[in-house]
Amino acid sequence: MSTSDQDQAQDQERDAQQGPTARDAPGPAPEDREQEEDLSAAAEIPEPAAQVGRLTPRQARRLRILLSSVGMAATAVVLALRIASRSSVLVVGVYGLALILCGVVIELSRNGRTRLGSWLLGVGLVAAIGADWLLIP
Repeated sequence: MSTSDQDQAQDQERDAQQGPTARDAPGPAPEDREQEEDLSAAAEIPEPAAQVGRLTPRQARRLRILLSSVGMAATAVVLALRIASRSSVLVVGVYGLALILCGVVIELSRNGRTRLGSWLLGVGLVAAIGADWLLIP
């Protein structure tokens, strides 16, 4: 997996503060480190944002990946049902593009482009539903 530039910058700053032996020393399991990073990222949020309950960038990326994965699974199920009822190239095209869109959104979210992914997912799925309603008899 790739990390965003923001995460890489935070990792480099943390390494510079801890010194060169921080990564070499035995530490907690990777899952524990990830939870600690999430907690430290939440601790770095300014007070007004923390009170509002905003998501950290990492949490937002994970949420977007989860939503895109659920959308991809739902699109695959609807595609299978539509092909079973009527076989059409248009059905495969519309739902195939929706599946590709969900994959693109997952990749954008992994690379830190969460807002762009959110807009693409929303607009793309509405377009797929509209195309299904308008184009497919």
